[in-house]
Amino acid sequence: MSQNIVILQEFRNRSTLIRYWTDAARSTVSLQLLPIAKLDAEVPHRPNYVGTAELEVLPWGNTAQRNPAKPDPLVHAKLVGDAYSRAYLHGSSMKLAPALAELSFEAPVLSREGDCSTVLTRFSHPRGWQLEHRLHWFDDEDAVHVASSFINGSDAPLKLEALTSFSLGGVTPFHAVDAPEQLFLHRYRTSWAQEARHEVRSLEDFHLETAWGGDVWVNERFGANGSMPTKDFFPFVALEDRVAGVFWGAQIAWGGSWQIEVSRRDDWVGFSGGLADRERGHWIKSVQPGERVDSPAAVLAAVAGELDDLCHALTRTQDRALRGVPAIEEGLPIAFNDWCVAWGNTSHASIGRAVERLKGLPITYVTIDAGWFNAGSGDLNAVHGDWVVAPQRYPQGIKATADMIRAAGFVPGIWFEVENCGVNSALFQQTEHLLKRDGVPLTASGRRFLDLNDPWAQAYLQERVIDMLDQSGFRYLKIDYNETLGIGVDHPDSLGEGLRQSVQGWYDFLGRLKAQIPDLVVENCSSGGHRLEPSLMARCEMASFSDAHETTNVPILAAQLQRLILPRQSQIWAVLHAADSEDRLVYSLAATFYGRMCISGEVFDLSKAQMETVRRSMDFYLKAAPTIKHGRSLIRDSGIANRRHSQGWQYVLRLRDDGAQALLTAHNFDARGQQDLNIALPAGPWRVTDHFHTDAVRACIENGHLLLSFSRGYNGAGLLLERVDA
Repeated sequence: MSQNIVILQEFRNRSTLIRYWTDAARSTVSLQLLPIAKLDAEVPHRPNYVGTAELEVLPWGNTAQRNPAKPDPLVHAKLVGDAYSRAYLHGSSMKLAPALAELSFEAPVLSREGDCSTVLTRFSHPRGWQLEHRLHWFDDEDAVHVASSFINGSDAPLKLEALTSFSLGGVTPFHAVDAPEQLFLHRYRTSWAQEARHEVRSLEDFHLETAWGGDVWVNERFGANGSMPTKDFFPFVALEDRVAGVFWGAQIAWGGSWQIEVSRRDDWVGFSGGLADRERGHWIKSVQPGERVDSPAAVLAAVAGELDDLCHALTRTQDRALRGVPAIEEGLPIAFNDWCVAWGNTSHASIGRAVERLKGLPITYVTIDAGWFNAGSGDLNAVHGDWVVAPQRYPQGIKATADMIRAAGFVPGIWFEVENCGVNSALFQQTEHLLKRDGVPLTASGRRFLDLNDPWAQAYLQERVIDMLDQSGFRYLKIDYNETLGIGVDHPDSLGEGLRQSVQGWYDFLGRLKAQIPDLVVENCSSGGHRLEPSLMARCEMASFSDAHETTNVPILAAQLQRLILPRQSQIWAVLHAADSEDRLVYSLAATFYGRMCISGEVFDLSKAQMETVRRSMDFYLKAAPTIKHGRSLIRDSGIANRRHSQGWQYVLRLRDDGAQALLTAHNFDARGQQDLNIALPAGPWRVTDHFHTDAVRACIENGHLLLSFSRGYNGAGLLLERVDA
């Protein structure tokens, strides 16, 4: 530590030192996280700029008084009318508003309830407004949960235009100066059917290196606008100290516009994030006297190890929300969906044909996807929203089909796109109940959007969606969402506030749905993977991982998503065709072992031998389910560049929490000859207890290593391993 650093409080969860600190002037409070395993590696930081030639030549250099490790405030907030930050930050960031320097603070206070510890820090401004920072952790988690609040304690309305959920500073405490070429930024880009592309670059490559003055901010700000929060990036960031072997990271839990900033003005780097502010997300919020504004939640972690260790610490916190799932979900049951069979041309007859073929397979859910409401032959995307069953498709009504599915031993499921409507629906013209921008209904991709906070819209969805599900006996709901609200919708405060309240309206609908049908299993889909963020994952049992239904990059996307969502919630499709070779069938089916198994395709055309392959894959998956549900993943690949024309290999080794079982899922791609993998296993003797692969794969264990070889391209493999002494 530097002599300029004053420690206010230090706390510990099971793996992390949580440090609250300030400077000698007590200018603000900053948060620093250090892995307990690395405390001995912390080095004293330089106390000043003495010896910095370019500063010492200046008459005002004051190198002995300049602090190169300044505290980054716990909470950043900005009010309309207040001065903006200095040093060229205005327009690039709304952090470090001068009003923050006028805050007084109370020392962080720890409280304890059950298995949860909470630290509360309060700030007060002379004009009467306050900030709160709340950090808590559970005894069985390595990460910490963070959120903040703005409270208007004055006697006049105030306009808030920025509020962070978290702000973490002090990176890195393992170098005495500015750690040149030692720090790396990790994030995940995403797009339709190409989810979760890992990007890692040095801070120098992001131009996040210090300038000679030592007090000029540089930052990298990124995020997503709209109601598809994982359309451009995932709300995730990580900083790596590659020399110390330490990662710091964060995930934001929010279904709307969000932002993350990585920034520095001196030796240390910090990162912050939360709701997208006025500059990034068109957000202004009028706060009345006595009113409180709460930020979205975030989770933070610091780990000694590698990226997989950090991601495990972050995503493991999402498991707590799943402790109350319907009992049927405990074994991670298998699903069938008719989309890649019917492609929207669904009917009672087509479902009946599929159900007949599926009998006897260990499948639980059978879902009718989009099209059941399409009374014509036109674009089904143009007619959704009225939610009237097409009689020519389901002449006895949709309940008769649900009853048929249940009579065959399955749980019936159905598709809805609840929040919007197509251009040819009657609802499209109910403009007084639809969201608007600039006074006119917001229209995108032939869709308009319900105002979910409108009592009329709430009653409409109660009748057309919730009551229909309950009365027809559906206990699986696939919720889709195929367009975004973009920068926001009309609201007296701002477009961004209109969006924020719309997101809250969606949360409220999901709450009502679950309260009324508690045994309903909900799938979170948004053109595949455009809503794979923690707050919506916490409200649903699983999610569509992607719209990449049957492309060869399915295994790649599925493996990378294990770092961002829980595998037990990541529904991966294997689309099967009679024309598929044995290699192709196994390649597709093995990809589902990276998460939750779902099959689609013309199952009624598969041969007896092909159906036996399907059955073997399902038996294997169900044996692996306990490890998929509760485990820790190690993800490795050969360095895959173009995922649509992939070469090389990948594998995920997932160790069950009790250490007794491991699941190895591996794929190779456009192979140029045989590929041999040498995979180090966790300590202890292991044996293979089950496998699923073709004769192109060979596997054996030698000297604590699994030797795996592929003799043909585009093959997949699953192996279950058991610790011999378990």
